[in-house]
Amino acid sequence: MSARLASARLASALLASARLASTVLASTRLASACVAPLVRRPFVAAPALALLSVLALPAPAVAVTGLVVGDSISAAYGLAEKDGWVRLAEARLREDYPDVELVNASISGDTTGGGLQRLPAALERFEPDLVIIELGGNDGLRGYPPKAMQKNIEAMAELAGASGAEVLILGMKIPSNYGAAYTRLFGEAFAAAAETTDATLVPFLLEPIAGDRANFQSDGIHPTAEAQPLLVEHVLPTLRDMIAEREDETS
Repeated sequence: MSARLASARLASALLASARLASTVLASTRLASACVAPLVRRPFVAAPALALLSVLALPAPAVAVTGLVVGDSISAAYGLAEKDGWVRLAEARLREDYPDVELVNASISGDTTGGGLQRLPAALERFEPDLVIIELGGNDGLRGYPPKAMQKNIEAMAELAGASGAEVLILGMKIPSNYGAAYTRLFGEAFAAAAETTDATLVPFLLEPIAGDRANFQSDGIHPTAEAQPLLVEHVLPTLRDMIAEREDETS
C-alpha cells in the first residue's frame, strides 16, 4: 500500500509540473505577441517621423546676388564704402533675407557706355540674380545724347536679362540749366529704356534728397553720409519686392 501511494503521489506531481510548464509556455507566447509589435513599431513609424521632422524645419534661405553697376553715387564718393547706400541697403535686406549679397561694381565717373563695356565680364564672374543699373548722371553732365544713353541702358538690361537676371534701373535727373528740351529727353530716357526691356524702374534715385542742398557734399553733386539712409528707404521697397518674387520663382 505504501509503494502504491508513493507512486500515485509521484504521478500527480509530474502531472502538475506538466500543467505548470504548459502555462508558462502559453504566457511566454502571449508576452512575445504583446512585445513584438512594440519592438517593430519604431521601425515602421521611422519614415513618418522623419517626414514630420523635415516638414517642421524652416525653409532654407534663398541666396540672392545683386550686382550694382553704377557711378560715384553708388560708389559712395567722398565717403567710406560701408556708409554708402549700397552697403546700407544690403544690411537692411539681410534682416529678412540673410543670404542676400549686393556686389558693388560701381566706378566714380563711369558712363552708360563704360558700364556696357564692363557688364559682360561682371555677369560672368558674379552670376547675379538681380542687376541694378545706376548710370547716366555723367552722360548728362557731359552733354551726351539722351538717345545714345538710352540705347546703352537698354543694351545693359538686355544682357542682364539674357543671363537670367532681373533688372532694376535707377533713373537720374539733371539741372534745368542744361536746357528744357535736353532735361526732358534725359529724364524720359530711363523710363523708355525700362519699358522697352521690361525692367523695373525707380524714376529718380535722388528724389528724397534733391530738394535740400544740405543733403549734398560741398560739390553739390554727391550725397552726404547723412543722406544715404534716405536713398536706402527710397529703393528698399522695390528691392524687397524683386527679391520676394525671385524667392517665389525658386521655391
